[in-house]
Amino acid sequence: MRVLYCPLPTKRVRQRMLGVVLVLLLGSMLLLSLEGIKKLAPVTSSNNDPLYQVNTTKPLAALAINVAWGEEYIPDLLQALKEAETTATFFMVGDWAEQFPDITAAIAADNHELGNHSWSHPYPTQIESEELAEEISKTEKLIQELTGQKCSLFAPPYGEWDKEVVLTAAKLGYRTVMWTIDTIDWQQPGVDTIVRRVLDNLVPGSIILMHPTDQTVKALPQILSGAKEKGFKFITVSQLITEAAN
Repeated sequence: MRVLYCPLPTKRVRQRMLGVVLVLLLGSMLLLSLEGIKKLAPVTSSNNDPLYQVNTTKPLAALAINVAWGEEYIPDLLQALKEAETTATFFMVGDWAEQFPDITAAIAADNHELGNHSWSHPYPTQIESEELAEEISKTEKLIQELTGQKCSLFAPPYGEWDKEVVLTAAKLGYRTVMWTIDTIDWQQPGVDTIVRRVLDNLVPGSIILMHPTDQTVKALPQILSGAKEKGFKFITVSQLITEAAN
């Protein structure tokens, strides 16, 4: 009987073989890790990132008025905007619009843009994506029924967002909008504070966050006239995006 003899690999060969095995093992682990990251954190394109400020050198800005309450102040806000021949973007909560359909229609009738601010003003990152999608879709349907406008901009309640919130809105055809300047009018800081926060920080492409409050009503004419003196013009958020692209 013949016995075949197979010599053992040398120490150097064994080290090379071990190195190859380790590289293959680490590569497999890395691929699995990356796949897991993709599933946990979907990546959105730069066009779907929240919009805080429009990149432009033109002296243009936009007023973003979030409406979830304060219906008693909206007629005066509309009057101030009309007298200044200015349009704004009103981000509407669907539940509020359902309660005040006439005011919602009046905002649109004055050629203001209507945006989507959800149906019930929940914390967007604390609900499931499917629930957020329903909040947005339900509001969109109502606003279109009341005004004929189809919303394309979404302002997340409380300014709360993550990539999943932005992606959910984007899948429904929405651009998520934040703000450049917060008037903090909901805190009732005083009319002068509201005016100064806007005029002292106003730059081309600014988006100014406001709400319907008594102090906002008093501050708005001063903001509009002060911005005009600085050479600025207020337009809607969608118009601001379009102007910047031209």
